[in-house]
Amino acid sequence: MLILLAFIIVFHITSAALLFISTIDNAWWVGDNFSTDVWRMCFSNSSTCMAITDQFREYQSIQAVQAAMILSTIFCCVAFLVFILQLFRLKQGERFVLTSIIQLLSCLCVMIAASIYTDRHEELHQSHEYSMEVSKGQYGYSFVLAWIAFAFTLISGVMYLVLRKRK
Repeated sequence: MLILLAFIIVFHITSAALLFISTIDNAWWVGDNFSTDVWRMCFSNSSTCMAITDQFREYQSIQAVQAAMILSTIFCCVAFLVFILQLFRLKQGERFVLTSIIQLLSCLCVMIAASIYTDRHEELHQSHEYSMEVSKGQYGYSFVLAWIAFAFTLISGVMYLVLRKRK
């Protein structure tokens, strides 16, 4: 049982780390000499960054992705704290339903964020507000990590739903 508990804790911490990296790091869309995420666009050759503000035509889509990723990260951290609390408070034989619900909300939020970005990426990167051509880029590793975090949070949410407290 201790090995299973350690695996679940490591899996949850890994999910949270993936969410933090994909939310913060600047690699959702990358090209030869630029990288962009949901917060800013950076040029590789001059090391300058430009914040994505409301002057961009698709700023509402970017704000939706920002909000969903932040919510996902918060829900994942709260789910871990609730799991630790429930670990000591639940009676033997009860399930970690509250932890599962919160983790599945995290899963839903990261899925919404990555789906919006996937759907709107053409409009986002064809905006004339960028000072260089960014439409010829490709998805970066932060975007891929967001989808991996979706899978991890889904799996851990289901694990918590199935898991019963044992001695």
